[in-house]
Order: sequence, then C-alpha cells, then structure tokens
Amino acid sequence: MGTDEKKPPDQFNKKERAHQSNSQNASPISSKMLEAAATAFASILVLGTGFGLGGFLYHKFYKWLVIYKMERAFQPGDPVLELAAIGKQVPTSIASTQGPDSEEDHWILRDEQAKIDAIVNGTDRGHYHLLIGEKGTGKSSMLLDAMQKINGEGVSMFEAHADLEIFRIRLGKALDFEFHEDYIGSYFSERGPRDTTALLDIERAFNKLEKVALKRRKVVGRPLILIINCVHLLRDDDDGQDLLELLQQRAEQWAAANLVTMVFNSDDYWVYERLKKIATRMEVTSITDLPRNQAIAALSKYRQKYFRESPNPDILSEVYDRVGGRLTFLNRVAKSADMLKTCDNIIDVERRWFLNQCWILGMEMDDDVMDQQKYASAAMVLAAALVSAEETQPLSHEDGSHNIPQLPLHIARQIMTRADFIKSYDHINLFTITSTAYVRADSVPMQRAFRSICNEPGFEKHLEATLQRISDIESLGRTREVVAKDLVLGGRYRILLKEGERRGERVTEVVLEEKKEGGDD
Repeated sequence: MGTDEKKPPDQFNKKERAHQSNSQNASPISSKMLEAAATAFASILVLGTGFGLGGFLYHKFYKWLVIYKMERAFQPGDPVLELAAIGKQVPTSIASTQGPDSEEDHWILRDEQAKIDAIVNGTDRGHYHLLIGEKGTGKSSMLLDAMQKINGEGVSMFEAHADLEIFRIRLGKALDFEFHEDYIGSYFSERGPRDTTALLDIERAFNKLEKVALKRRKVVGRPLILIINCVHLLRDDDDGQDLLELLQQRAEQWAAANLVTMVFNSDDYWVYERLKKIATRMEVTSITDLPRNQAIAALSKYRQKYFRESPNPDILSEVYDRVGGRLTFLNRVAKSADMLKTCDNIIDVERRWFLNQCWILGMEMDDDVMDQQKYASAAMVLAAALVSAEETQPLSHEDGSHNIPQLPLHIARQIMTRADFIKSYDHINLFTITSTAYVRADSVPMQRAFRSICNEPGFEKHLEATLQRISDIESLGRTREVVAKDLVLGGRYRILLKEGERRGERVTEVVLEEKKEGGDD
C-alpha cells in the first residue's frame, strides 16, 4: 500500500530495557576493579614505605652503634689489663712506677718509664713510636704499667699475628668493631659480609676509628693511643709488608693531625728497617739491658724484702756478670733459692739452644744437608768473630755495665759471606741487630755460650773441615765430567764454546774429527 511499517511499542521497550540492564551490570564490575586496585596499591605503598623507612632507620642506628661501641672500647678499663692482672705474681711486674706505694708490686725502676707514660697518657703527641729491643727487656711490661696508671682510658692494645685474618680479628676485638658482619642487611644481599680481604677490613676499621678520634679531639683534646705488640711476628713477605705499610701510612697521617698515636713494639730489626723507608714522624726508643748498679740494687732490695736476707755483694756482682741486666733473667734469678745455680742453668739453656739450631757436622756430613749447614756454619763463623772481638773491644763500660762485643751489620754480613741469614738469626734470638745497625749476641748468657763453644778443643779445625766440605760439595756441583769414547785412530775432538738459544746461555759443543787421508799420524 506504500505505507511504512512501524515497530510495535512493546518490542522497542524490551530492547531499551535490555540495554539499560547491561549498562547497570557493567558499571559495578569496573568500579570494583578500580577499588581493588586502589586498595592493593595503597597496601603496597604503605608496606614499601614502612620497610624502606625501617631499613633506613636501622641503617642509621647501626652506623651510630658502630661508633658508640668503638668509643666504648677506649673508655676506662681494658681486657689486656684484666688479663695481665690475672697472671700477676709477686712482683706483679718487672717495670716499675715511681712512688712508695708501688714498691710492693714493682721492684725495678726503668729510666724509659717516664717517656712511656707520657706516650700512653697522651702528653707526648705529634709522633708515632717504635719500641725496639731484645726479648725480655721489659717493653710490654712498661706499656702495661703506663696503661694501669690511667686505667686504660683512651688506650687500646692487641697482639700482632702472622696471619692477616687473625690480625683482623684481634684488631676488631681491640676496637669492638664487627666489620659489619652483624649487619642484618647482609641477609638481603648476594655478596656475603666476608667477601673481601683482611687488608680491606682493616682499612674499614681504621676509617671508623678516625671518626671516633675526630670526635674525641673536639671533646677531650688528646689523641687516642693504639698499641700493637709483637709486630715482629708479621711475616717479612709481600702480605706482611703491605700490612705494615698500611699501618705506617695511618700512623703518619694521624700523628700529623694529633688524632691517634700508634705504638709499635718489636723485638726484630727488620721492622725498623721497613718503617724507616718512609718514616717522617717516627720516634725510635731502644730498650736495652739494665746497667750494673741498677740491676744489683734491685736484686739486693728484692732479696731483702721477700727472702729476708742480705745477699753478699760479690754474689750479686757475679750474678750480673753471668746474666747481665736482662729483666727476664733477673726476675728468674731473684725468685730462686740458689741464684748462681740458676744463672748457670740460664747459660746452659742458651748454649743448647744455639747448638740445636746451628751446630756444624764436619767433613763427614752428607751433601743433602748442605743448605742447612750453610746456615749453621755462617752462624758459627759470626759467633767466632764476636768472641775474637772480645780481645779488641772493652768488656765493660765505665760504670761496670756489660759491653757485649758487636760488629757493624755490613761487616757481619761480609764475615758470613751471606746477607740473608742475619735476619733469621735475629728472629730466633741467637744474635740481635740494634737500632743503630750493630750485630751482637742476643744476651750476655748467649755471648758466654759463644765463648764456651769456640774455646772447646778442636773447634777451629771442626769449623774449617765443615767449610771445606761445603766448598767441596759446591765444587762438585759446578764440575761437569766429559767421557770420550770410540775415538778413531788418528782422530781428535774439537770442543767449542758458543752462544745458546737463550740470551746469555753458553753451550759446549764436542765435534769428532776423523783422520784425513794422507794426513800426519
């Protein structure tokens, strides 16, 4: 009919209602998703902020705690003093303090004690110090006495060790520093807290110590004191030299800034030799044996106080003649019932120690022990030279004190024909090298032991036979034997010395030349 068909009203309403229903269903789902996302983001933000803030606060607290613990390590009282007090006997110490109240605990007054006191209490500043002397002269005892007077305030002391890891641990114990090994943040890192070297750990400890020293300088005005005992126990190799260089660099820097005064205590000369190369602020204090008058007076006083006896001056003089003024020997003799017998025992121990280390085997020795015999014979040659020096050098000073014969270090090396052995002799306490580069016996008993060995009948011939045997073995090692066989009648060998393949190499060439026809026979 040409008219448009119109949709029914009911059908139109159904479609409209369906569209509105779909729109209403879609709106709650999207809003819920947005709400859940916002909640999750807020939770993550809160947790992240909490963890981050907590970690930051813990990090700041840990850094404060490290400094606090290190400051506490320099407060009055020291574990070294407590250990020394546990082991004290009568007398509690060899080195002495001044004053009548200390006479019960100390029985020998050393002249160097006043200087050591000034170093340890911070009065002597602007330098670092090397105490050098033979074993048993009282170096450690004087340091402990100086620490005792101030109750260890501002002082820390520890023993050196050849192993760098043990040295690191002992330094950490002395400074109360854990090297961040107790830091909880290490649990969340891939690298462990010990993924480094001992030298780096020591450098980190010194960085913290420098902060503590700067704070102390502002408050107190005095430097901290760090004492390293037995520095000679470090090995004279690359690792030991690197550690000693690190310590010296810090000592130089801190001495110039009056932050920390470092004190090195050593029995061996090689430490001084290494430190001297770059030293500008180092002071060397040589601790030697006591003079005669001081040693005899101390012995007499001790025997009167603890044994209720007045010793014969001749016996006391004889004691000094036999063992000298070495404090460790005097301490042993003073406590003995028979002083002269104890002196003889000390001399015998020193003599057997020297023979066990360096006795020579004579002409009959096997060639397998030649290296050891080179070491032993060089020591015997040096001992004989020191005994011979007694004829030209006075045996006592003007005050009656011992003057142990000595030779310049370069002359001693020339006599031994070796330059490397002398440091080893010094390390095992056979000979000693003084801070002025002189070589002598380690002690008066050791010099007496040298004299008794060299004066034995047949010693010179035995030493000459040993040296001859060493020379023969070395000669055999340098000799090459050439055996000629199958020589043609009338032939001859031609020996040529020419350059080898490597630079400086010499090669011997042997060529057989047969007789030429028509030649002369």
